[in-house]
This record gives sequence, C-alpha cells and structure tokens, in this order.
Amino acid sequence: MRGGVRDGIRHGIEHGVDGIRRAAGRIDAATPAGRDRAVDALRAFAILGVVLGHWLVTALVADGGALHTASPLQHMPWLAPISWAFQTLAVFFLVGGHVATRGYTSARARGTTYGQWLTSRLARLFKPVAVVLILWTVAATALLLTGAQFETVRTLVKLALSPMWFLLVFSALTAATPLLLRLHPLWPLAVVLHVDIVRFGLGGPDRLGWVNLAAGWLVPYTLGAAWTRGDLEGRRAGWLLFGGGAVVTTVLVGWAGYPASMVGVPGASVSNLNPPTLAAVTFGLAQCGLALLLRDRLRSGMRRPAAWAAVALVNLSAMTIFLWHQTALMATTATGLAAGRLPGLHTVPDGPGWVAARLAWLPVFVLALAVCWSAFRAFEQGPRRVGGRPSRVIRVHRRTEPTAVKEARRA
Repeated sequence: MRGGVRDGIRHGIEHGVDGIRRAAGRIDAATPAGRDRAVDALRAFAILGVVLGHWLVTALVADGGALHTASPLQHMPWLAPISWAFQTLAVFFLVGGHVATRGYTSARARGTTYGQWLTSRLARLFKPVAVVLILWTVAATALLLTGAQFETVRTLVKLALSPMWFLLVFSALTAATPLLLRLHPLWPLAVVLHVDIVRFGLGGPDRLGWVNLAAGWLVPYTLGAAWTRGDLEGRRAGWLLFGGGAVVTTVLVGWAGYPASMVGVPGASVSNLNPPTLAAVTFGLAQCGLALLLRDRLRSGMRRPAAWAAVALVNLSAMTIFLWHQTALMATTATGLAAGRLPGLHTVPDGPGWVAARLAWLPVFVLALAVCWSAFRAFEQGPRRVGGRPSRVIRVHRRTEPTAVKEARRA
C-alpha cells in the first residue's frame, strides 16, 4: 500500500512537472523571435529585488497593543550591503525609460496620438492602484471603529501605501516621455549634484532635496532613452557606468559623509532615498551599468523555456506583486499575533537571531503574497480565461502589433 501511495505521488509530481514544462514550452514558442527578453528579465529582477528588500529591512514591532515600524539597519549598520543588493529601483526606471521611449516612437510612426498612447500605458498602472486604495480605506475605517490605536492604523496604512510615491514619479516621467526622448542623462545628474552642494555644502534648506525626487529618477529614465537611441549598445558604456558609479559612490560614502545604506533608516538624519541624494543616483548608475553588462547573458538564459515563462508571468503580474507585497507582510504579522510575539515577526530587529528568524518567515510572506495575487491579479491582467482560450501570457505574445508596442503596454 505504501508503495502504491509513493508511486501515486511520484506519478502526480511527474505529471505536474510535465504540465509545467508543456506550458513553459507554449509560452516560449508564442514569443516573437525579435523580442528582447533581457528587458523583461531586468524588469522582473528589479521588482523582485524591491519586494525582498522591503521584507528584509521592514519590521513591525509589537509593543503592548500597538505596532510600530523598525529596521534592522537601525541596530545593525553592518547590514547596509543588503540595501545595495535589493534597492533596484534604478534598474526599473532604466527599463521603463527604454520601453516607454521605444513604444512612443513606434506609436507615433503608426499615427497613434499622444493621448491614446499615454492612456493605454497608465491604465494598467492605476486600475490596480484604485483597488488597493479602496481596500485599505475600508480596512483602516474598520480598524478604527473596532478600537485599534490610531498610531497602529497610521503605521499600517503608511506601509501599505508607501509604494505609491514610486508610481506617481514613474507616471509623471512616462507622461513627459516625448520631452525626454533626446535629453542627455548628464543634465538631470547635474541638477542632483548642484542640489546636494547647496543642501549639504552650503547649508541650504532640506526641502530643496525634493527637487531630486524628479531629477534623481530622471537619470536612469533618460539612460533608458539613450538605450533606445542605440547609445548604450557597446560594453564600454556598461563598464563606464558600472565602474564610474561604483567609484563615485564609494568616495561619497567613505569621505563625503553620505549614509552607507541606500534605503531610509528610521532615526537617521539623512536618507539616501527619501529624497534621492547624489550617492543614491551614482549607485543607481552603477546598477544600470551592471544591468547593461548582463544583457547578453540574460538573453541567453531566457532562451530556457522555464526561465522565460517565470519571467513572463512576473511581468504580467508586476503591479500586483509590487502593490500587495507590503500587505502580505502585514497580514502575516497580524495573523501571527494570535500566537504571541514571534521572533523575526514582532520582535525588535536588533541582532543576528532576528535576521535568521526573518529569513525563515520569507516563505510565509511568499504564500501570503500568492493569496493576494490570486485575489487581485484580475485587476491587472483582466478576467480569468474561460473555455479553451489560451492564457494571457500566450495571447499577449501572439498579438500582431509591433513588439515595441507590446512591451510598452506591459511595462
């Protein structure tokens, strides 16, 4: 009997693996031969990097009946390299600038108006956003009415909606794409440099730093436009950006007093990210250079059907993953409170023990995010397929419109 069960399990696993392989093969076969799969891979890695980074450096500490945010970077500054690996927004803006400028150029050649192009790009961004706003408005109201402390509700809402700033900046740059087609990245980089000189060197007001919220992310976005123009095709450009960005960032952190962490740390006097500083921008240049250097390897790796299918699925769910990953963390934290203060989930992130415990919680966060994805992905991808219709992954790749336009719509 045991042998029969074991054989049945093995048969089920093999059948499941074969099914996955067949599905991956169909997605691979449906992808146009001229599609640059490295673009999709970079976007997927950038989104997943942000998600993992937030899960690793964001702690919700239970203190009596309240929850407040904390960061392991507060107590263990030696963990700063984690922020170097997972603060990948510059790569996302690089890819976004490349896809947007390429898509707009193609749309203009086909006679599509600017309004039509912009509406199609922003619709997929803001439909999922509306769902998040509605759900958290209802949730926050319910929590307050049931007696939850205001500071706890404020902490949760702030954490859930924190990704919105990124979408606002990204949307503004997308809307300005026609003006940015030929803008050289050195111009916004010069703005960031002068803002920091005035702010840190000449004692200017801190609020001046918010100029860099646009200028700082303009740098990788316009690098994406340069990629579209063909200015970054050679490996020399990648090495220059990677080496130059890394050296300048090292100098700024080591000798100019910039924080080593590339994300905000509670209680720190200066944040490299909020708003972006020169160190964050030069670090982003190094990341963009590395991304450009990895393009050929990614193109080769994405020829494997399983790898490509995974990347395609992440891209189709990019907004859902990005918008709901903090909610997944908070749902896990709130559910775990029923069992008391759990290490790595509700405790102060002040030692290696917390780090080990937090790593153990990552699979649970993934499961919670999978539940959110299942519940809300339709707002990004459209309703589930019925009957014998092919999946959205395959249908997207079978469209007859130009590859650049398809990429732009899926960005």
